[in-house]
Amino acid sequence: MLHQEQHHRQVMRMDQKKRVERTRSAKEEEEVILEIVDMSGMALKSMPDPSINTRFICKLDLSNNDLQSIPESLTARLLNVMVLDVHSNQLKSLPNSIGCLSKLKTLNVSGNMLQSLPRTIENCRSLEELNANFNKLTQLPDTIGFELINLKKLLVNCNKLVFLPMSTSHLTSLQILDARLNCLRSLPEDLENLINLEVLNVSQNFHFLATLPYSIGLLLSLVELDVSYNNITTLPESIGCLKKLQKLRAEGNPLVSPPMDVMEQGLHVVKGYLCEKINGMHNNSPKKTSWFGKLARCSTFNGANMPREDGDNYIMHNERSIDSLSSPKYLGMFSPRRLLSPRSYFSR
Repeated sequence: MLHQEQHHRQVMRMDQKKRVERTRSAKEEEEVILEIVDMSGMALKSMPDPSINTRFICKLDLSNNDLQSIPESLTARLLNVMVLDVHSNQLKSLPNSIGCLSKLKTLNVSGNMLQSLPRTIENCRSLEELNANFNKLTQLPDTIGFELINLKKLLVNCNKLVFLPMSTSHLTSLQILDARLNCLRSLPEDLENLINLEVLNVSQNFHFLATLPYSIGLLLSLVELDVSYNNITTLPESIGCLKKLQKLRAEGNPLVSPPMDVMEQGLHVVKGYLCEKINGMHNNSPKKTSWFGKLARCSTFNGANMPREDGDNYIMHNERSIDSLSSPKYLGMFSPRRLLSPRSYFSR
């Protein structure tokens, strides 16, 4: 009996010792110094065998080379990489294993020959900046906006994009969207969900982009809007409600409303003109009920606080902030499709 008790104590001491060793080993792994690997500008045509363990790489720079592909096996082993820069190469595609980069925050694939991005990129949920400028992209993954919830910068200028996927309007962390120099025919209708968007540039889509969605007036954080050099004849009246807007570029469009003499007087005058149109104060404007009017009649907005000449913006009924209704919880609430539906829709 005594022997069994001594043996039991000895086993327990050994188990405790092993647990301490495992804990110490785990702490040592956490303290491993991650490395930056810079192989830019080396005229590489293929990837050399890495001389260090790829799991210790936090930044990998392969820019300004002649790479035509990136091995699937390489990206699958970059477990701790946070920055991957492969700009200015000859890449025609990205490996599907890029979806394994769960810690990736910055991805720069600009200046290549990419025609599409792998759907697996949506698994990079830590991604904050995606730079795909100067490629041959004709479309983005349909579901890109549903999964990249931390994306702050989406840069896709100088491509061949015909449209942005509808899921783009779910990128609620997005601050900068640059889609100039493409072939965009339209923008997603539910832009109001981009509650943190500060800069929107859809300029130089030339004769392709002819209209802007009314929901652009609910981009509460928008500071800069560039719609220059398109085929737009009418700016949505809702732009007059953009309280934080400081810069508006619309030159190079065949604008009828606002007329050129108004545009030349600056942003303050333009916003005043558009606000007046919302209130129906321009007798020569088409007699139509704006979607803002529908919102007021349905008590979504307090009609008494509609914009006036002094530039007041909309105030929510019962003094509620519009921010609350533009949060992801109310996705699509203000989409023009709903707002312009029969009145009976709202009385259900």
